[in-house]
Amino acid sequence: MKKTFLVAVSIVLLACQQQSDSGLKTLYPLPKKLKEVSGITYFPETKTIYTLEDSGNKNAIYAINSKGKLERTIIIANALNVDWEDITKDKIGNIYIGDFGNNDNERRDLCIYKVAKNQLNKNVASAEYKISFSYPEQTEFPPKKKELFFDVEGFFEHNGYFYLFTKNRSKGFDGTAFIYKIKNAKGTQRAVKIGEFKTCNNYNHCVLTSATISPDGKRVVLLSHDKIVLFKGFKGDLFHKGTQTEINLNHFSQKEAIVFKDNNTLLIADEKTNKIGGNVYEFKL
Repeated sequence: MKKTFLVAVSIVLLACQQQSDSGLKTLYPLPKKLKEVSGITYFPETKTIYTLEDSGNKNAIYAINSKGKLERTIIIANALNVDWEDITKDKIGNIYIGDFGNNDNERRDLCIYKVAKNQLNKNVASAEYKISFSYPEQTEFPPKKKELFFDVEGFFEHNGYFYLFTKNRSKGFDGTAFIYKIKNAKGTQRAVKIGEFKTCNNYNHCVLTSATISPDGKRVVLLSHDKIVLFKGFKGDLFHKGTQTEINLNHFSQKEAIVFKDNNTLLIADEKTNKIGGNVYEFKL
């Protein structure tokens, strides 16, 4: 959903960080019509990014080429954009839309849409199926302000399952994030909590806004406004049991989207806020 971004804080931090080496390479600006990009996924064979926008925007995904040109707008006719917060794909090339933005932790209609690969060459496409889900740990809608753990802005598909990383909106933010697992299958499901971990206790720097897994499945990266969290050395899907490393990007903006370009390279996108951002960046691990 639309965020109340801390503009004053971001301006100060950006002013400072423009003086330092960010480690980010700006590849190109996003198309001007895309002002609230909330997720990206990448097709290496065509060097194409697919993206979407969050609540208040069209039920559409957008194909962007390697020069930043908008090549196709694909309307998803049978899907409603309540709050689309991330996009991912499976190894075959089917795309999945995460409609699970939940700022107030009161939604009961969380879902993921599958858009088959053969629909991506159309201007008007249809979702093949919908996965509706709930969190067993959530019993109040909304919970108490100290227990707002059920917003999500980042997920990926891996080995037939979706992995969701929660965005903590609790009063007294301490960096706690949950990991949920959902089978990639049509129908209604109860998400399975497989673990939790902590980032830092500063919301502006450590709240999670996107997630991705490397093509070889050996690295998981989570995004915040100026950092990434890297998990590696894990067994199976217990990502949080591996080595957790925080990498400072030294660049503060409303970063909302991340994906692996290859096993060692990340693509990151941010929203444009006060003439800052609105780009696609490359970052090498």
